[in-house]
Amino acid sequence: MSQKKPTGSVMVVGAGIAGIQASLDLADSGYLVYLVEKNSAIGGVMAQLDKTFPTNDCSMCIISPKLVECGRHINIDLLTMTDILEVTGEAGNFQVKLLERPRYIDMEKCTACNDCAKACPIEVPNLFDQGLRNRQAAYKLYPQAMPSAYAIEKRGTAPCKATCPAHVSIQGYIALINKGKYREALELFKEAHPFPAICGRVCHHPCEEICTRGDMEEPIAIQHLHRFLADLDLSEETRYIPEIKEKKDEKVAIIGSGPAGLTVAYYLAREGYQVTVFEKLPVTGGMMAVGIPEYRLPRDVLAAEIQVILDMGVEIRTNITFGSDITLESLKADGYSAFFMATGLHKSRMLNVEGEGLPAALQGVDFLRDVALGNKVALGKKLIVIGGGNVAIDVALCARRLGAEDISLVCLEKREEMPAWEYEIEDALEEGVTIVNSLGPKRFLQKDGQLSGVEFKRCPAVFDEKGAFNPSYDEADLTTLEGDTVIVAIGQAADLSFAEQNGIKISQKGGLEADPVTLETPIPGVFAGGDVYYGPKSIVEAVESGKEAAESIHRYLNGVDLKEGREKDWAYEKPSTEGEAHKHRATMKILPIDERK
Repeated sequence: MSQKKPTGSVMVVGAGIAGIQASLDLADSGYLVYLVEKNSAIGGVMAQLDKTFPTNDCSMCIISPKLVECGRHINIDLLTMTDILEVTGEAGNFQVKLLERPRYIDMEKCTACNDCAKACPIEVPNLFDQGLRNRQAAYKLYPQAMPSAYAIEKRGTAPCKATCPAHVSIQGYIALINKGKYREALELFKEAHPFPAICGRVCHHPCEEICTRGDMEEPIAIQHLHRFLADLDLSEETRYIPEIKEKKDEKVAIIGSGPAGLTVAYYLAREGYQVTVFEKLPVTGGMMAVGIPEYRLPRDVLAAEIQVILDMGVEIRTNITFGSDITLESLKADGYSAFFMATGLHKSRMLNVEGEGLPAALQGVDFLRDVALGNKVALGKKLIVIGGGNVAIDVALCARRLGAEDISLVCLEKREEMPAWEYEIEDALEEGVTIVNSLGPKRFLQKDGQLSGVEFKRCPAVFDEKGAFNPSYDEADLTTLEGDTVIVAIGQAADLSFAEQNGIKISQKGGLEADPVTLETPIPGVFAGGDVYYGPKSIVEAVESGKEAAESIHRYLNGVDLKEGREKDWAYEKPSTEGEAHKHRATMKILPIDERK
């Protein structure tokens, strides 16, 4: 034994009846006792039993006085929900490293009223009762438990929440839906995402790809569930408006009313800031309004969710161009303290091939914008769409609704390489669009000054050996497709004509330069996000960008470090599916093809 003076304290591991009695005996002898138990309460197996052996006495009647005495003893420190990680030292002088798992409930304030369990929508097997029945995730181990405080069982981050770019508490709102608590479910969703109805229609739902139910049969219909929630809230009379904090003096200017800009407005308005959104177009919503066709995103749905932001006190001014009507300096002179640049990608990328300037050769982004704004678009009956992404699919199906009869979508990629989401490709095929893969445009053909078709060259490979986009062509293998209209949808670009005159730097990628964590540009107080920062992505990714920017702007206006504590760990482990019943996913009805318009 060490010659050092003993510490004078004792650790008892395991709080069954033996551990409890040992702790009481040691504590009565004057020792400080640390009683370590992995569960949320002491009692062990004896607390689970009905009778004792061999006396056949009531088990709880025997142990409950011991529980109370142990919990109240001045020399006993209960360490529940605690595991031992490491023991070092020697007899008389041990050092023990413990891991105390969070209880998620303040033991000093909990009165064991059971209200949290009544409100909790999550049911899990009750292991205290050997799984014979379920209990809520907010629970007390058993009625006479010591400590009497409740605990909340959590399994870490759900795979769906971790995968969702906006990190919506998907498992939470679905559990609330399961209990019929629709309003609470909507409020939980809108804590992390202001557009449940919009994304309920157009989100690419990566959460469903990782859903644990998908390992059994089919993923839960996550997207359709939050669409259902949001559709209940579209009525102006009952619409949920988030609570606004006390109004602040600081003014924030947001340039662009797309999903990123509106998300910043939503979260800063909640904090009480005076927010104004400036939009170049005559309509609000950015690419949600002029890039996504109305058959996918009805304009009344878009307007309803934007109206929530207006009702929160945000001002939106349309038909105002940043760089000419307003500048950074003019906005500063008007009292604005912070700025968010979210101007999006409203220009089409060009092919730069012969004949691209012919009258019937259109650009995808311009075409969708003209249709959305009600501008007249001249389309022939035989259409060629060049491109393999989501914009190209939208163009093809939008043209179908405008009367185009023979539509061919031609792209460089093989079928399995197409960047468009699979469900959109399936929709296009279902509606009669012909997809032609592995061809690249060589030149546009004309007859008597009018477009007559496109000559294509074979593209055997789109990516090089390093996986980079680097198409190779076989100039000897040519194909000609006839058409009276061509729409090019090969990508989008930003209009950054405002950047130089406002001193805003452009990145090597062709977007606005900003810090990847804080989204602050080299100009203090000026932030950038959404597509104009990182390139073409989805609405839900723009929402996450807007959330991060709103956090940075809030910190900036309060003089707080912009980077501190911003690291996030979205690691997850899938739960076991053992014992789960197989259930098939409910499918949402869709319109028959002849009724789609």
